[in-house]
Amino acid sequence: MENLEKLRGVLSEATKDMRLNLSSVLSGEGLTEPQRWTIGLCAAFFLRCRPLSDALIADAAERLDAAHIEDAKAAAAIMAMNTVYYRSKHQLNLPAYENLRASLRMNRMVKPATDKAVFELCSMACAALGGCEACLKSHEASLRKEGFSEAQVHETIRIAAAIHGFVVGYDAEKS
Repeated sequence: MENLEKLRGVLSEATKDMRLNLSSVLSGEGLTEPQRWTIGLCAAFFLRCRPLSDALIADAAERLDAAHIEDAKAAAAIMAMNTVYYRSKHQLNLPAYENLRASLRMNRMVKPATDKAVFELCSMACAALGGCEACLKSHEASLRKEGFSEAQVHETIRIAAAIHGFVVGYDAEKS
């Protein structure tokens, strides 16, 4: 994990917790290693943190194949769109918008390069990062249908939160 170590080295004592949290969630339990790293990568893409996504890709060479990386990119992009759309509809909370179709392409969600479970985990992380209640509920239900436990859904959210904290800490140190 030499590339992540270089990034972690940028963080000072003020943001030390973020440095430790990043390592903790990537080596956590409850999810497989490829799942954890794909979720982390997807979160880095969603947050548009190129240094972190590049470091994760470089250090994940033995952990992730090209399909996992591509699904992380696809989930981040689709969920960037969906969290804005569905959060806005939910916040408007007006009957006029309830039956309107999104008419936005998201075919990759149905046919991911890896499997539906990995894509749903990534989508759940992005839903948390995007603060979209409708997306959170939808992806939590999908994950539970796929057989994931509440603890595994929780772990997905922890990874997203730790990545977000790391990105904020990293940006603060770079400014």
